Amino acid sequence: MPKYPDIKVYLTNRDGNAFAILARCKNALVLAGLEDKWSEFLIEATSADYPHLLVTVMKWFEVE
Repeated sequence: MPKYPDIKVYLTNRDGNAFAILARCKNALVLAGLEDKWSEFLIEATSADYPHLLVTVMKWFEVE
């Protein structure tokens, strides 16, 4: 179960570029009123390669 299961991030049929994914995640956090969590997420998500980014997104959010 994701850390924030009520926050949905849409990855299917969207731009798969890492920066585009990060932008969608930031937007989701801001809309949920959790912009203070952005730095924590960003550090974790960008600490390794692209597959790690995707795993981190799925760990934090509901992904569709």
